[in-house]
Amino acid sequence: MARIGLLTWGSHGDIRPFLALTDGLQAAGHEVHLVVIALDETHAGLQSSQGARVTVLTPLSLTPEQARAYGEAAYRERNPLRQLDAILRLCFAPAQGAIFEAARQLCAASDVVLGHYVMHPLQIAAALSATPYVGVQLSPVGIPSAYAHPSAPAWLGRFGHRLLWRLTRLAVHRVVAPYVNGLRREVGLPPVRDVLREVWLSPTLNLVAVSPQLCPRPPDWPAHLEVCGFLDMPNQGLEGTMPPGVEDFLAAGEAPVYMTLGSWMPREIEAQTRVLALLTEAAARAGCRAIIQCHDAALCGYASDAQRLFVPTAPHQRIFPRCRAVVHHGGAGTTQSATQAGVPSVVIAHISEQRFWASALRRLGVGHRALDRRNVTPRRLAAALRRVLADPQRAVRAREAALAMRSEDGVATAVRILTSRFGRSGP
Repeated sequence: MARIGLLTWGSHGDIRPFLALTDGLQAAGHEVHLVVIALDETHAGLQSSQGARVTVLTPLSLTPEQARAYGEAAYRERNPLRQLDAILRLCFAPAQGAIFEAARQLCAASDVVLGHYVMHPLQIAAALSATPYVGVQLSPVGIPSAYAHPSAPAWLGRFGHRLLWRLTRLAVHRVVAPYVNGLRREVGLPPVRDVLREVWLSPTLNLVAVSPQLCPRPPDWPAHLEVCGFLDMPNQGLEGTMPPGVEDFLAAGEAPVYMTLGSWMPREIEAQTRVLALLTEAAARAGCRAIIQCHDAALCGYASDAQRLFVPTAPHQRIFPRCRAVVHHGGAGTTQSATQAGVPSVVIAHISEQRFWASALRRLGVGHRALDRRNVTPRRLAAALRRVLADPQRAVRAREAALAMRSEDGVATAVRILTSRFGRSGP
């Protein structure tokens, strides 16, 4: 049995995979402690279904207005590197001291620590305490390969991809190194020269938590990059229960489209109203029933009827398989949940990583090209929905992909890899 510490940061899509892995490791007999750096109080009551220790810290405690302003600042930027800088500057740097202190305590009590790939404070704390550090990649967009680049077509070839990755590494380093090397300098460690290879990727072990169906492993990835599969386990406390009215709505007519922007749905009423106007009009133009996930439909002037149902949240694992398609923001977790459910997707992307997932869905044959949140209109969204819903081959491919993903168990694979490297499992 090993003492295993995990540290993650971000929104629901960054937290859920770590909670799933925490539950899996605890069930395998390890002593596990998950520390979550949350942006607001949404995850304050987070618990492990297997009884693992979970600590939720909110060093920023953003107000709804701040969260809205920060989100808008990020998706106003078209340049992915400026998007990254905005997120780090606004949402990470102000909490870095608290994150580093939590990381030091976690390392002191752990035999091995696992961190979200942006958790350089954990990597630094692990180096100071000589604790083995494992990186967890929730997307392959930051892993160099001569066979692929997230913003380049396949026909560019290996030479072109290598050149583009070299430029990418230099650009990422220029943006992220001030945060990383500033903290390293404070604690007496030498600076890193390549953030992407030396910080975002651990030289010891990296778990790439993506389904091979969506992201096949390139042949030139080194052995310390282990594709374990999508990290997901049922956790009723995190998923919540089916909202009132859903079962009646599903039974009353044709299967609906589920529409959600996840953590990118604004909480401020005026902005939320604009999003609801986009989604409801698009569903009406496409001629489909819709379940629309939002915070405050009534305050925005919207009420449920026979064609549309508004819900604050819903367990995606249970509701997605009963829908015709999912309109979503292209987060890693939502993307893979929709694919697991065997339904096509339409992605409204806010940042560059979400456009990557839209491309992966389209390449698999279950999605549409990404729609840009900055300029999407009801007409464009409705047109994309009509194309997806009218194509029977997309539905067939979605069911085939779901069937293939059912043979994967990302949590079990990750637990097996970690146990073989760092400790024997308990009874």
